[in-house]
Parts: sequence; C-alpha cells; structure tokens
Amino acid sequence: MFFTTSDEISPHTELPTDDALCRWAARDRTTGRVFARGGAVAVAAPGLSLRDRLVVTGPAGDAIPLVRDVLAEIGRSYRPFGDRGLIDALVIAEPELRPTAGFGWMDRTGSAAVPPDGTAGWLPPDAAPGVTALLDEAFPDSYAYPGRPGADDRWAGILPPDGSGTPSAVAALAWCAPSVGLLAGIATAPAARGRGLGRQVCAFVLAEALDTHGTAALVVDDRNTPALRLYRSLGLAYRPLRAASFPPARTAPEAPAA
Repeated sequence: MFFTTSDEISPHTELPTDDALCRWAARDRTTGRVFARGGAVAVAAPGLSLRDRLVVTGPAGDAIPLVRDVLAEIGRSYRPFGDRGLIDALVIAEPELRPTAGFGWMDRTGSAAVPPDGTAGWLPPDAAPGVTALLDEAFPDSYAYPGRPGADDRWAGILPPDGSGTPSAVAALAWCAPSVGLLAGIATAPAARGRGLGRQVCAFVLAEALDTHGTAALVVDDRNTPALRLYRSLGLAYRPLRAASFPPARTAPEAPAA
C-alpha cells in the first residue's frame, strides 16, 4: 500500500514493511504507533530500550516529511532512529536535530550458524545479583540490566562449576518483538576473557532467539572491534545506523526575588 500523505496505520492492520528494524520497534502495537508516507514507514515506540524511539525506514524524500508530521503529533521527546544515510539526510533537513555517533544493527534470520556447545544456559532468577555485579564490572553502560523494564526475565550465562557465585559471561533477550529477538547485555568478566565464554553465551542466546522469534538482532558500538568480529563469526550481518535527538528545551530563568 502506498500513501501520498502521512497516515497512521491501525493497530489491527499488518505492518506495511518487512524491515527487521521496524518489526522490532512495532513489538507492542497497543502502545506503539505506525505511520506511513509513500515508501517510508515510521514506528513510534515509547520506552523501547529505555528511550522513546521513532524508527524510520524508506527513501528520504518520503521519510523526511513523514518524520516531520509524526514528531509534530507525538512530540520531540522521540528520537529518530534508522539507517545512517537516512538519519544524516534528516539532520540536514532539520538542523535542530543532533546526531549520535554511528553504531550498528546486526541480524540473522533462519538457523544458527554456530550451534551452542552446551556451556551456557538460562540462569535462574536468583542469579540476578551476580548478573548485575558482572555488568557493573564489565559493561556498566549496558541498557539491559536485571530489573529494568523489558530486560529482567531472560538472562543466560555461564556459572562457575559449582553453580554459585558471579557468572563468567552473560547475555539477555530483551525488548523482543514477536518476530525479532534482541540480544543485549552481552558481557564477559575481565578475568575470564580469552577463553571463548562470550562466544558460547552469544551462540546460545542467538540460537534461542532464532528458534523462538525467527530473526535475531543486536545493536553494537562501531568502535567495539572484538564484538563486531565475534558477531560476524556467528553469522550476523551488519547494518550501519544512527539516531538523532532534539536538545532539551530551555526553561525560562526564574524571576529575581522581590
């Protein structure tokens, strides 16, 4: 279906694109909203991976006016998020937007390229303090943490042989859509690096995501060369992305006391 103006798509209507990024953003059609214009689609997803995000795909000629229309309706707290060239074009058209550094979306559909070897498995709920301790040490910038909305129920890891203590490596399925399982919170304890534990926990969660959702994906920092190498070795394909946001609104200065 094609649109000449920006139109909202009913929650009961099939998503007008098979793009994995949009399918992920449209994970909850009861709270998210989908809009289209020409060949462009925008998905407004509140609280997606701790941010209000506006995932947009399609040609810039359709996407730029679509984003303008949607942001005028939903508010400028939403962060445009999409293919790097498209967000760059949007920032040029809307100079108030501030772009982030580039990062990557990596995904795979089908079967796992590297079967897990049984080293990793789902962790019990009482392992949450150990997962938190590992993330605090190895990956404090992780969006996924036990107890955070959308990231508190499915953590995998590798525990010491006696099953106690802090995991050596962890990963989560967080903010998943029915057809896209998102890997997040991937971390290995500094003392355990170089033993392939991160690879095994990733292989396990990736296989679980593919089996449950059909598509597995993750977001990766472009500067994290070892992670990029690992994820490519597991069969994930790279897609360059960027996000943008409006600067916080300035508040009027308080009047001096009389």
